[in-house]
Amino acid sequence: MKETQKKDLVEGILQLSDRVFRELLPIVPRELLELDLTMPQVKVVLLLFLNGPARMSVLASGLGVTLATATGVVDRLVDRGIVLREDQPGDRRVVLCRLSEKGHELTSGLWHSARERTRKLLEAAAPSQLALIGRALEALSQAGMAAGEGLQSPAD
Repeated sequence: MKETQKKDLVEGILQLSDRVFRELLPIVPRELLELDLTMPQVKVVLLLFLNGPARMSVLASGLGVTLATATGVVDRLVDRGIVLREDQPGDRRVVLCRLSEKGHELTSGLWHSARERTRKLLEAAAPSQLALIGRALEALSQAGMAAGEGLQSPAD
């Protein structure tokens, strides 16, 4: 396959993906739309949900911000009872952040709500379409792994 053909296929898939997203927007969990968090706060919560407890420096790196900025974001989440900050007994310089019970319930609730909405969509598809969707997602997962974009599942 020529490089231009591949680029055209990729662009076509992206356009289809955009269309699907717009059509499915009404099924975005209402809880997500009502979430009263800033985007950096959502990112921290998702990082902790998907990867588990993390050092402040890891969160700063994941957000692409300075340690001071990440600390401010986490402080606001701590104030709201969503994240817990824990000092390490052997090294006071290390701050480990993790979701509180409230933060985990919030995030897992969003995750499961989106999963159930996806289940309803999939249940409306014919078995042959489901097999095709499964193969496509498997191929996408393999491509992500090959590109170093390891996909992770939530920490339940």
